[in-house]
Amino acid sequence: MAKDRKRRLQPIFGEWDFQRRNYVIFGLGIAVIFLAYVIMALGETNSFQSLTLAPVMLVVGYLVIIPFAIIYRPRRRSPES
Repeated sequence: MAKDRKRRLQPIFGEWDFQRRNYVIFGLGIAVIFLAYVIMALGETNSFQSLTLAPVMLVVGYLVIIPFAIIYRPRRRSPES
């Protein structure tokens, strides 16, 4: 019975293989987030950089680029007949 159950259970992330492109996109997201924190720290308290630019960059980094890097899978080319 345990063997049957083992065969039916598939790994959750079985088909989730990161490729080089995924790591590059993920690194870009980390770089954007890091740059946003640097911009926020270097800007004055009530400046455009600290109040607008850096938070927008953080949102884009955390909510757009990083999730895109996780779910991106290149299209598989079908063999031509």
